[in-house]
Amino acid sequence: MDEWIRKLKDGAASSVEFFKEAWQELKKVHWPSQKETYAATVVVIIVVLILGVFLAVVDFGLTRAIQAIVS
Repeated sequence: MDEWIRKLKDGAASSVEFFKEAWQELKKVHWPSQKETYAATVVVIIVVLILGVFLAVVDFGLTRAIQAIVS
């Protein structure tokens, strides 16, 4: 029983140490500003739209080509 309690205490101490170290690392992180986040979001949306249109055109073209071959 004493062994189990010791393991439990060691585990709790390790967990506390982990969270302390994680909090220290989070303090070092460069968090983007609202303006940077907005700009990155706009870029992602534009790239997704461009790729979506490109894939739709390729899909349409391949569908027409396969239909022409099969018919």
